[in-house]
Amino acid sequence: MKQKIYILGLVTIAVIVVGALLKTNHWPGGGQLLIFGVTMLLIAFLPLALRSHYLTAGNRQNKALYIVGWLTCLVMFGGMLFKVMHWPGAGKALLVALPFPYVVFLPVFLIVTGKDKNFSIHNTVSVLFLLTAVSIFSALVSLNVSKEKIDDSMSLSRNYNRLEAALDEISFPAAQTAAAEKIDDVLKVADDYQSLIFAAEKMTEEQWNSDPWTLRIPEKHDIAARALIIKGKDPTMDIRLHSSLADLISQLGRSEEYNRLAQAAPAMFDYWETPEDPRGWTMGKFVLVPCVWSLIYLDALETNLKLLRAGM
Repeated sequence: MKQKIYILGLVTIAVIVVGALLKTNHWPGGGQLLIFGVTMLLIAFLPLALRSHYLTAGNRQNKALYIVGWLTCLVMFGGMLFKVMHWPGAGKALLVALPFPYVVFLPVFLIVTGKDKNFSIHNTVSVLFLLTAVSIFSALVSLNVSKEKIDDSMSLSRNYNRLEAALDEISFPAAQTAAAEKIDDVLKVADDYQSLIFAAEKMTEEQWNSDPWTLRIPEKHDIAARALIIKGKDPTMDIRLHSSLADLISQLGRSEEYNRLAQAAPAMFDYWETPEDPRGWTMGKFVLVPCVWSLIYLDALETNLKLLRAGM
């Protein structure tokens, strides 16, 4: 039985390593192999290995340690898998996974092993070092995945800027319809938002368009929020973009010619109504996400609006 468990462990590790290599190089099948390998590890290998060890050397007093050990692996490997695969809730999963060994596993480990007079202190120190190494590895995985997403976003920004520059070469006729005027209004607000963010970041639009990596800390949150605060006795969030998009969609809906466009506009502009919280959409676009994504959203919005304007 032990030999079969060893073989299963080697196969599982091989699948995870190959999946990680494929995923790192963005080759096909990497994600599927990682999912399969981690699933094998958590559902097949670890339960069998822990059960075998428990039957050989365990007793009822340390049964809880085996259960908590498997649960800790489930939470940690699950959190890392969510982060690597960019699944929804990955950030929250990793926030739970990183402290989980110290909050759950370590107390149980110390309580159980503390009752065993023959248990060596060296084993306790080894476990502590292992937990620290796993936590550091998890944090590095998180940082590396986030960096990859930021880098991909920068490339996307360049594509938007190139298309927008080409559209700027086209001379649009003066606004002749109410819908065209609303598009021009939204473009002015979006351009103003960008100017405010660039000023807060001490960079220029030319620097952003030519080299988005000029942005000092692209992954930092809430930078855009400080740029979009209307100062005064009662500081408030600048929600002009939300309001102007709502006006544009409403205007499109009033026209029989653009009625179907009005139905597609929320998805096209990534816009949603927030009647209970007028700042909700603005917070979601410019506060709760990295600054670089706020700027890229504005680039995409301007590009889509100019494409729409060119067709009028």
